[in-house]
Order: sequence, then structure tokens, then C-alpha cells
Amino acid sequence: MTKNPNTRRALASIFTLTLLFAGCASVDLDSHVAQTPSQALELAAKESNAEIAQQYLLKVASRFQDRGEHRAARTVLQSTQLAQPAPPLQAQKQLLAMASAVALEDRRWASSIVAELAPDNFTSYNSDLVNRAANLQADTYALIGDRLSAAITLMLLSQTDGTVNPQLVHDQIWTLLKAVPNQKLSAASEKSIGFETEGWFELAASIRVLGLGIDEQGRIIRRWQNNWPGHPAAQIPPSELQLIASLAENRPDKIALALPLKGPLASAGKAIRDGFLAAYYQDDSADRSKTDIRIIDTSGQPFDELYKELTAEDVDLIIGPLEKDALASLTKMKTLPVPALGLNYLPENERAPDGLYQFGLSAEDEARQIADRLSEQDINQVLALIPQGEWGDRVEAALAQRMQENGAVALDIERFFREDNLRAVTADLLGITVSRDRAIQVERTIGLNVEFEPRRRQDAEAIIMVAEPAIARQFKPLFAYYFGGDLPVYSPSIIYEGTPDAGRDRDLNQVIFTDIPWVLNDKNPLRNEASSVLPGTRGQLGRLFAMGADAWKLSKRLPLLKQVQTASVDGQTGVLTMTPTGSIHRHQLWAQFRNGTPNLLAEPAVQGVEPDERNPEALTN
Repeated sequence: MTKNPNTRRALASIFTLTLLFAGCASVDLDSHVAQTPSQALELAAKESNAEIAQQYLLKVASRFQDRGEHRAARTVLQSTQLAQPAPPLQAQKQLLAMASAVALEDRRWASSIVAELAPDNFTSYNSDLVNRAANLQADTYALIGDRLSAAITLMLLSQTDGTVNPQLVHDQIWTLLKAVPNQKLSAASEKSIGFETEGWFELAASIRVLGLGIDEQGRIIRRWQNNWPGHPAAQIPPSELQLIASLAENRPDKIALALPLKGPLASAGKAIRDGFLAAYYQDDSADRSKTDIRIIDTSGQPFDELYKELTAEDVDLIIGPLEKDALASLTKMKTLPVPALGLNYLPENERAPDGLYQFGLSAEDEARQIADRLSEQDINQVLALIPQGEWGDRVEAALAQRMQENGAVALDIERFFREDNLRAVTADLLGITVSRDRAIQVERTIGLNVEFEPRRRQDAEAIIMVAEPAIARQFKPLFAYYFGGDLPVYSPSIIYEGTPDAGRDRDLNQVIFTDIPWVLNDKNPLRNEASSVLPGTRGQLGRLFAMGADAWKLSKRLPLLKQVQTASVDGQTGVLTMTPTGSIHRHQLWAQFRNGTPNLLAEPAVQGVEPDERNPEALTN
């Protein structure tokens, strides 16, 4: 979604000028500068001419937007006095409403706005407002999940406004089209009658076929360009497609897979190695005659020394190390002469040298995804259980930061050890201990026994439970025992061992948790094939096997993710994206325990709009 505060401020200023000259109020509204929405509404209510009062309110809303006070603007724009704007003011109100709905990410409001929109709606505005109106309209559509209408809006903009930056708008269109579900894209393609929209839909459909490698995708892109030579996207393709078309020429042929194969991390290293090789041999696009994979055991020497030895040899990419300390040893260099895909993450405050990419099963990614899921469900006040220790510290920090960004708060975070009294931990979390202590204090004060029924705290809307299965199976029944059984419970993947065990996991019923596609998606050809011939493809080792498979997939796509901010890889460990500093983040799936068995959940619906289906045939498969 495009968010441009400067555009909104400029748009608000234009509206202010337009409305200032629209007419005079009998109570001289223009002489009053309302500081709050209530002041503005009160003044407008005194104006006998309804249209003049509405003009004034729109001017005030515009002024609030100019100052970045979109909540105040929303109050004015959603007031009953503007429920039925005069016909000349409808377009102005609509545009102001879109600006604040997008700024506030108010999906409910956006849904009501788009109910009165069509993709070509922006063309009715004056030429100097067409570009801004189209972008706000596309943002509003995208906010409610209607990426198809958002893309069509921008396609029409590129035909209408000759001043737009074609590369920028083509990149935006492509990002939106990638997220449109297959069925919806196919239906739109059948109904499409315009040259440009037909071309875009054919392009999007042609390279999301299941199992396509980079080479075949490049050939399809070039073939499409030959078939649609007059199409704007054929002349200036989206940046992502330009890069895909050139990736085959630059992919690494000589790869060093550097992992610990002895010592305490040997089982993890071997699982990653097996996953990497399984994905390589299943990849039909891999050129076996050119690709050279060397497997190196890192357990025998310091990694920085090993790295220097490898850079002196003919190596295009190093995948490893796995150990955090080994990865940190590379930070002594400002630039890596040979790029490396580290299989772990540096500390937050550690600068990564140029050429170092970082990928792993980050607990922080899961914490952030839980916070985002809660936000999507409008859950803003939670309680949390997190284990003691450095790992728990990182989970808590990531969770707290993302919740703060989302405007949510953790009312209480209880840290615990395995050997703690879990009943006491749960009672503290739910406020039962405080309630009991208060009753005891009352008894001491009045000198009489008081009939006491403990009550849990009433301000919590959900519980975040970060606990391994054996501990989680004890916590979950205790929530009900201490009157918190009605609270939804959210957990990261640590709660699930990775293999269905209905008998033991019935105590986890109704818990909602996030995990990787390798674990939750049964329709997985690589997993089904690998599990029949290789050990260690389930449970925690299975997650590492999946990580190894994604390391192979990433080895060919690192330049794509680095150079195209909107690019993603649909991997075994989630949908993978890259930050500007080279860290890979994962977006996982969601499931809920029912009858002791995980059941896959759809992405959250947005205000009555059907959620996008998860597309296993994504562009970068």
C-alpha cells in the first residue's frame, strides 16, 4: 500500500483553498478557528444553511489533516452533519475520507468508502487532482484487501495521466496483482475487455504456474513481451520482472555449504544439509552440469579463518555459518568479498557487513506475527507468559516493540522457569493473587471473615502463551481454573512438536498458533517425498530440514530480494522477504488445535471482505 504523507498534506491544502472561497456563513464561520472536532461541530450546528455548514466542516477536516491530526478529521468527517453531503461536496468529502482512513488504517471506514467507489471514480476529479485521487483510491482498496480493484485503478491512472512515473506505477500494479488470488484473477481476466488490463492479467497468470523456476519465469516474461510489444509493461517491465529475467545469467554456480557436522550442533547441521540437497535435486531448473555444491564441516576451526580460505578459492556464495558466534566473527569486515547467507541472526545492535545475508527460524519473527494477528483481530490488551532466559528476552522485546507500534499493550508479562509452580504463575497472570490479597486485607481491616469469590482481571482480551508443549498442556487448563477460559490464547510454534498427537494435545484445544508451511501444509510434494526416504523430516529437525530447503531457494534469489523491496519467496518456512540490511523475515501460517489436532486457519478477514487465499503458486516459487 502506498502511503505518502506529503501527498495528503498537499491534497488537504488544495481542499482548504477550494472551500475557503466556496461561500460565507451567516454566523461568520470562517472567523472561528476550531481547535477540536467538538468545537467545529458545535459552530456548524448554528449555521442555518446546511451546505455552508458542511463546507466549513470539510475545511476544518482538511486543516486537521494538514496538521497530521487524522483522528480529529475522522470525527468531523463521520459526523451526522456530513452524513448526507450536498452534491457539490460529495467528491471532496470522499477524498478527505480516503486520506484519513488510509492514514489511520481504519479498515471498517475504508470498507464503507469503497462501497460507493468504482475503479474509474478518480477520473471525475480535476486534472490537477487526478493523480492524488487515484493513489488514495488505490490505497483505500488495498487497505480492505481488494488488491484487484487497487491494481485496476492504477492501470487506468497510467492511461489517464501522462505525467506519472511509469516505472513506479508499474511496480505498484505488479505488487498488487501478485497478491490477487488465482480464482479472482482468472474471473477478472475473463471479463476484461481493455488492452492494458488484459495484458496485465495474462502476465500475472502466466508466471504463477506451480513449480516454475527462475529460468522458465525469465523465458515466460520475454515471451510475453514479444506477444504484447505495444503494452506499457512490455516496454517498461516492473522492476521485479526485469531482475528475474536477468537472474539466470548471474546465479551462483559454485556454492560452499558450511555447517557443523560434528559436536553438539551436528544433528541441526545435518538436517539443514539434507533439506538443502533435497530441494536442489527436486529443482528441475537447476543446471547440474554447472552447479557445484561443496559441503564443509565448520566444527573444526574458527569460521572467520575458514571464510578467508574459501574466498581464496573459486566460490560464488557461502551458505553458513549456523552458530551465532561464528556469524558475529564476520562483522570484523565492512564488506564480504564473497557473499554469505548466514543461517542465524546478529544481535539487533550489530551492523552486518555488505554482502552478508541473514536467515533462520527467528523467534522474533513469530512474536511480531502474533502481535500483528492480534491487531487484525482488534485485540489491544493482552497478558503474556514467556520463559525466562536470553531466548525469552528476545521474544519479549520483539513482541513489546511490535505491539507498541500497533497501539496495543501487554498488561502483564509473567516470566517463568520450567520448575516454577505454574498454578501460582497463572494466578499472578490473571490477577487472582491480587484479588485474594485484597480480600485478606479487607478481613484484617474490619476484623471479620469475608465471603470471597476470586475474580480474574477484567481488562485483558487475550493471552499470549510462549511455552513448549509439556508446559503449555499444564497452563491451558489452569486458565479455565482461574476464570480465564473465555480468553483466546495465541502461541508461537514452540507449542507444537510438529507431529500430530491428539491424545496429548487435547489440553491445547482452541489455542491458536503460528507455524511454518512445512509443518502445517499437508499438500507438500517435497515433504511427502523426503519423509519416505529420509529421517529427521518431522518435529524440530523437520523445521531445520525446511530451513535448509529454503536456503537453496534463497541462494538463487538473494539479488531479487535485495533489489526489489516488494519481492518475496514462497518457501517451506513461510513467505520470505528481505529488509534493506539483508535480514530475511518469514510470514508463517496459522492453525488452531481442535480435538487435539492442528487445523489450518485462513488469513484474517477484513471488514466483510473475503480474505486473499494463500497462493502456493506465487511468482517466486
